Amino acid sequence: MSSVIIERLHKDFGGHVVLPHFDLHIKEAEFVVILGPSGCGKTTVLRCLAGLERPTAGRIVVGGDVVQDVEAGISVPTQKRGLGLVFQSYALWPHMNVFENIAYPLRVRRLGREAIFRKTIDILDLVGLDGLAERSPAELSGGQQQRVALARALVASPRVLLLDEPLSNLDAQRRDRLRKQLRRIQRELNTTTVYVTHDQVEALTMADRVVVMNKGRIEQNGTPREVFERPANRFVADFLGYENILRGRVVRAGGRLVTVQSDAWGGDLQVESAARPAIGTAVDVAFRAANVQVFEFADGENPLPNTLPANLREVTFLGDTIEYVLARGAQQIVARAPARARVQAEPAGEKRMVSVRPADIVLLDGEQAGNVLELPRRTDTLDRVAARS
Repeated sequence: MSSVIIERLHKDFGGHVVLPHFDLHIKEAEFVVILGPSGCGKTTVLRCLAGLERPTAGRIVVGGDVVQDVEAGISVPTQKRGLGLVFQSYALWPHMNVFENIAYPLRVRRLGREAIFRKTIDILDLVGLDGLAERSPAELSGGQQQRVALARALVASPRVLLLDEPLSNLDAQRRDRLRKQLRRIQRELNTTTVYVTHDQVEALTMADRVVVMNKGRIEQNGTPREVFERPANRFVADFLGYENILRGRVVRAGGRLVTVQSDAWGGDLQVESAARPAIGTAVDVAFRAANVQVFEFADGENPLPNTLPANLREVTFLGDTIEYVLARGAQQIVARAPARARVQAEPAGEKRMVSVRPADIVLLDGEQAGNVLELPRRTDTLDRVAARS
């Protein structure tokens, strides 16, 4: 296992800048997930680290060894960086069986026959493929092929393991099983791991640290819980699944409550926050669909904070949950509840009450690229994600 230092990494393709200035330090044995949408530059970072792409500028250090320094003219070839690579496409040799595919890196390194046999058998057992050593790749399922690719990357004890969206070609069930298996293997071997994905569930359930990227830049760098519960800005909140993000302006702040007047909400929203933004500050408020309560319409003043009537527009059955789309004027509010707790009489057009607890709302700075202003005390949704992993 080795640490990784990426400094001032810049990459452009024919004048099109993909990475303007990228810095990242990864500790020994750390599992870091680089998360972001397609085209954000996450795979380019991985390819530069692997030596498959030559950066325009910058420096990369693996385990104390400089493997890339554009200014100094240093560029260590991929095969000499001591890295393990797992691609989205598996990239298995079709004319070799499972054992031969996994053993190939050891043969390239000219290890003895006995050492190759022992190491290959050990890694087959680790990834749960013992008994399949003589099968060809064509006789394996997608999940088994990906485990062969993982075993091949690990068999030579790489200093750092690099994975580029390795689970995206698998169905949901296989993806879930392999996600758990991959995390278990990483913990057993203590291998420094850099994992690239656009899937937030993969990031939250596997990572020690999540790096959220957008347009070649790091938007947020923190633990899964920090990123999930305290998105750094509007982009991160939106990408991490905050279905409701509304504009507003601070009208009152005192104690632990900040009151935000939001035309989109149609009134005031109380937000539980340790921050003290100045009166008049432009803000965004963000809250998840799972934290919106929907109940029968009632006339008169409601004692619950952040409770207003809304018109039910859509009801969608999602299996274990039901999604409600409600309208407050031109603004849509998305709510999600367990299917067993569905609101009675669901036809579209009927009035309902919607409510959000002040503790379930994140306050974002609307004038400073959406910087977070508060840390919500909410763990229930993340705990549900962790329970599924």
